Amino acid sequence: MLITSSAKLRYLSIPQKKMRLVADSVKGMPVEKALGILNYTPKIAAHHLAKTLKSAAANALSKEGTDNLSPDDLVVKNIIVNAAPTAKRIRFRSMGRVYHYRKRFCHLTVYVEGHTIDEKIKKSSPKTAVKEEAVVKDTKKTETKAKSETKKKAVKKTQKKSTADTSDKKKSKKASKKKITKVAKKDKPEDK
Repeated sequence: MLITSSAKLRYLSIPQKKMRLVADSVKGMPVEKALGILNYTPKIAAHHLAKTLKSAAANALSKEGTDNLSPDDLVVKNIIVNAAPTAKRIRFRSMGRVYHYRKRFCHLTVYVEGHTIDEKIKKSSPKTAVKEEAVVKDTKKTETKAKSETKKKAVKKTQKKSTADTSDKKKSKKASKKKITKVAKKDKPEDK
């Protein structure tokens, strides 16, 4: 099944042209590779885009779950950069003049898509799909068996420890009683 998720970052104080320069370099790439490129891109827009891309990937994983969707399978489907309201600012100049300039903002939307693990098995040939399903079932069975065996071993170890502790305590009590009786016999004077 195709999973699509998105993340939005609004009112960024970066002009849309500067954001689009970075966004176009990452479109269509796997998420891991895109994040690697963005981490080493020396532009402030790359930082904001990486943050939004991580959020979109996290949204996809939380929507479907990590059992059905692997982070390695996610791909950047589309990045949309829209204009946001422009702030008008002024700079005072000499002789009473004023220079007007516009501080531009943008909205950033990142779309990520990925295929679930079940769909990958179905896409492969039917014979291999059956084999892969059997392998998945076998691995689940072996995992549950291994878990139950480790639980049993842990229970046995605790039982052995508790029986060993009680037997050690009994032995130590008997030994201490013997020592006490030997000391008591030595202290008594014999009447002959």
